[in-house]
Amino acid sequence: MSLIRTYHSRYFTSLAASRSSIATRGQRIWLEGTCHLHTTKAKKGNTIFSGIQPTGIPHLGNYLGALSNWVDMQKNADPADTILYCAVGYHAITLPQNPKTLREDRKNLLASLIAIGIDPQRSILFHQDQVLEHAELAWILNCICPTGKLQRMTTWKSKIAVARNANTEDEVNESHLNLGLFAYPVLQAADILLYKTNFVPVGEDQQQHLELTRELAEIFNRTTRSKTFPVPQHIIAPAKRILSLRDPTQKMSKSAPNVKSRILLTDDYSQITSKIRSAVTDSIPEIYYDPKSRPGVSNLLTILAACRGGSEDPQVLGNYYGAKNHSDFKQDVAGAIEERLGPAREEYFRIQKEDAWLQTIAEQGAQRARDIAQQTMKQVKAKLGLDSL
Repeated sequence: MSLIRTYHSRYFTSLAASRSSIATRGQRIWLEGTCHLHTTKAKKGNTIFSGIQPTGIPHLGNYLGALSNWVDMQKNADPADTILYCAVGYHAITLPQNPKTLREDRKNLLASLIAIGIDPQRSILFHQDQVLEHAELAWILNCICPTGKLQRMTTWKSKIAVARNANTEDEVNESHLNLGLFAYPVLQAADILLYKTNFVPVGEDQQQHLELTRELAEIFNRTTRSKTFPVPQHIIAPAKRILSLRDPTQKMSKSAPNVKSRILLTDDYSQITSKIRSAVTDSIPEIYYDPKSRPGVSNLLTILAACRGGSEDPQVLGNYYGAKNHSDFKQDVAGAIEERLGPAREEYFRIQKEDAWLQTIAEQGAQRARDIAQQTMKQVKAKLGLDSL
């Protein structure tokens, strides 16, 4: 598989421009995929899709690693592009959930996405679990997905390890694994292919799942002798992984038992300061960037750089803070987080109370998504002989 180098503005310029080449000012990112970028017919634009689990208020890692990029893609996309963002409720229930809590989390996630800048008029914002075609296509893809491909995917171990508060993934075994969690990469593929997605923003840890999506699209097209599904391209976002404040060897997670391991969108400045002050670092007095030997300090430098807009390199920041004490350094990190999240937090608390309005947004988004999904499923079922007689 070859790599296509593309040059972007600060985050993402219009993906529609990629039909010929993407060569604009600023920061380099990578589009991973074949040498040929799939494009839809002229004037129809590209389709961009991404989702997030509704398992609690988004945390700083969600925001810096994915959600802020969603906002930038929405801002810079061509008017002809279709953008879909959703809360993936079906993925959430692959691990036990309290129904009352999940219901509230779904609403709060919708409010969070709007608060950070997702415009439900420009983007199709919806709950995946309200569009039944996701499950329908997932079953069809299950029927063509070799189990060997799923057995080679081990991300389920990390999910169970976090949920069970295990010390390492070695404490997790297949007796803890249910079928839904084992097969969730196929549901993820259905989420993407249902909308004939061209581009999917993913983190480095999700590339394996995107590759499965591409393979399933190719298998379906080949076995039905059709071009039903575009083969989606990766968009690797420029942000780095944000790690747990209590265990910097793991990603920051909403499901981690220790609430001090993460900073939530709803945390006020005093909570942010407290969590950063107690963040695990080490006993070395100097501050410098070295993710392998100093993951805690390096994580804070990554957070500081990202909250300042990504224009500063964590290693350069490490050199700047080198001789400063950890207390002053952590205070600056907390201040940068507050400056970045503060406005979104205020907006969240304003709109989170608007239950009727949020319900309307969810229903309208689901209907817009359903209109696309039903057309796709009509084509898929016809290729399989499952259309109406």
